[in-house]
Amino acid sequence: MSGIAGSRKKEPTVKMGLRYFYIITLFIMALTGFGQMPIYKRYYLADIPGLGWLANFWTTRYVHYLGAILLLALLAYILFNHLAANRKIQKITITGYLRGFFLAGIVFTGILFVIKNFPGYLFSPQFIIGLNLSHLGFVMAFLLINLYCLIFRKKWTTVN
Repeated sequence: MSGIAGSRKKEPTVKMGLRYFYIITLFIMALTGFGQMPIYKRYYLADIPGLGWLANFWTTRYVHYLGAILLLALLAYILFNHLAANRKIQKITITGYLRGFFLAGIVFTGILFVIKNFPGYLFSPQFIIGLNLSHLGFVMAFLLINLYCLIFRKKWTTVN
């Protein structure tokens, strides 16, 4: 019996650290992203001690931007690491491609949001509404596919 429990390989500390960093970053991004909509003050979640900052639009925006910087850096590291070192030994799964597609949509629409906020760039109101809906749609689809992958233990990659 002890051989079965001991036969499971432990993941390297760096990989586990990256996983926790990714999860925390996604949590912060979701928390502050939904904070861009006035739901925390409206539903009295900002009245909970310690969560008052969630009702401040500018604070949630800057924390969201900081989280986006961290997420982009993490994605660049993971993508480069996969292409440079792990491509021959790991294969991206179908759910990995789905998650990557939705994450790319989130990043692309998020970049367009940042560009929209620069002075001198004018987007039509219809484009901004479409951008809002597509960004939120990509986020919701990404969260749902991640929930599916968590429940059914689907991974991003598999051993080749």
